[in-house]
Amino acid sequence: MMEFAGGGRAVAAAVDATMAECAEIEKRRLYREATRATTLGLVINLALGAAKLAGGLIGGSRAMVSDAVNSLGDVLTSAVVLTAFRVAQKPADAEHPYGHTRAEAVAGSNVAVLVIVSALLVGWETLRSLPPAPTTLLPPWWTLAIAGVNVAIKEGLYHYKIRLGRRLGSSALVANAWDHRSDALSALAVLISLATVRILGPRFAFLDTGAALVVVGIILASATRLLVSCAQELLDAQAEPELVDAVRRVASEMAEVRRVDKLWVRKSGLEYLVDIHVQVPGDLSVDEGHRIGHRVKDRLLERFPSLRDVLVHLEPFPHDHEP
Repeated sequence: MMEFAGGGRAVAAAVDATMAECAEIEKRRLYREATRATTLGLVINLALGAAKLAGGLIGGSRAMVSDAVNSLGDVLTSAVVLTAFRVAQKPADAEHPYGHTRAEAVAGSNVAVLVIVSALLVGWETLRSLPPAPTTLLPPWWTLAIAGVNVAIKEGLYHYKIRLGRRLGSSALVANAWDHRSDALSALAVLISLATVRILGPRFAFLDTGAALVVVGIILASATRLLVSCAQELLDAQAEPELVDAVRRVASEMAEVRRVDKLWVRKSGLEYLVDIHVQVPGDLSVDEGHRIGHRVKDRLLERFPSLRDVLVHLEPFPHDHEP
């Protein structure tokens, strides 16, 4: 009997090791996809930022210069997110027993503050230029082409990253996707103002300043949304209801579980940490309860690759006591 018990524990340990290895492979794949998408955004933003900055300075468009600053700021954002992805993959150590996955949210919050400050500076410089000096110059047609291409590329990046971010569960990628959408709207404002001035004449040049302020407003809204999202993660807010309900359903379907009492799911980078209280028959031995706890944990880790760890607390059924 002792040999059987020992053999059972050895098999269970082997199964746990195999599952842990599979989970680690899946998580590395998730980070590779996130890194690839962020790198793509960095390269495109760098090219667009340089083109818009040159076009704005040569064509005399303050709105396009503001939009260029936005794109170049996105380059910095992407660089910081890439660094955060690298740090987040470091294994847990004595000082960080939960790992380093919060690096993504820390980086995102700092970048959001930097973007907000940059947008305020651009807005202040734009307001200082009011009223705009009269001009007889028309923006070149090629500045409209730059703005139009920017709208198309940014909207395409939005759709690519929003799908990938939601699939991977990456708040940084989702926020980055919405940043691309705000960039597309900013570029659209620039395009409309340039086209209006080009068609109606230089007396409507004030619209360029108005478009610059619209761009600043969109940047501020996007950065604020990113800051709030990162703050929620750092404050251990409950994960999205769809994931919480799915975890509860899978645990409740197990034959040994009579009821799921408490369930807390908190986001940490691309992954999640779960604390779950399950009720089991009160006459079970400690060894039997221990085995059930491991089965609940293994089932959840198997069904949800985005879970980093699951802490299972057992309670007797029925259990009405609230501490």
